[in-house]
Amino acid sequence: MTSTKTQMPDQRSILRIGGPDRVDFLQNLVTNDIGKLSAGAVYAALLTPQGKLVADFILLPDPAGEAILLDVAAEWAPALLQRLKMYKLRADVSLEMTDLQVRRGTGPAPEGAVSDPRDPALGWRLYGAEGGDDGTDWDALRVTHGIPQSGIELGPETYILEAGFERLNGVDFRKGCYVGQEVTARMKHKTELRKGIRVLGIEGAAPVGADIEAGGKSVGTLFTQAAGRALAFLRFDRMTDEMAAGSARLYPTDRV
Repeated sequence: MTSTKTQMPDQRSILRIGGPDRVDFLQNLVTNDIGKLSAGAVYAALLTPQGKLVADFILLPDPAGEAILLDVAAEWAPALLQRLKMYKLRADVSLEMTDLQVRRGTGPAPEGAVSDPRDPALGWRLYGAEGGDDGTDWDALRVTHGIPQSGIELGPETYILEAGFERLNGVDFRKGCYVGQEVTARMKHKTELRKGIRVLGIEGAAPVGADIEAGGKSVGTLFTQAAGRALAFLRFDRMTDEMAAGSARLYPTDRV
């Protein structure tokens, strides 16, 4: 089955972070443990002090030298670079945009590729002079596995735990302080999540951003739809077996 295309492709930009202080610089800012880079790519995010998302990204060692590459949604890259420069202060760190592109696929991985750290189903990513993919239906794959995308399900009002970052290996609760850590830790340990990203079954289709209703009340917002399923941001206490977004019918599944 093919997906209902409701958004732009996932265009990426690659930043290079160099300098002797690069590891400590990132470790004090992002949601995941930079030490994990020794084992492969790392999914992480930069938050505001209030715990809301600035940008999510994939980090990996630069194979060409002493640096760390940062793979981020192209539309978020300029603002993220500016934010990182603001935090630089006296750290011995270099920050620059590169011309690197991303190839990705779910078949046999080419030499030099890294596994996508969010979910094994997302396959591999290769960084170099050429971009592209192997024809995988990425919308269907993301929806099936409950994986939100920058600029669609993920935005400036996102709290990362509501977006499933713990399940997607995007946050480490033992690494110590980072920007927004206090709010994130409080959501983890002191509250029960009442809202979040969920996979729903869907019959029909509706625009991305459509309101989901049940019993005359707003339940949440509909996002990417593919292969009879959809990603939605929901209030869990209002979920029912009969929800609707426009003419589309929605219902819970056994997925996240």
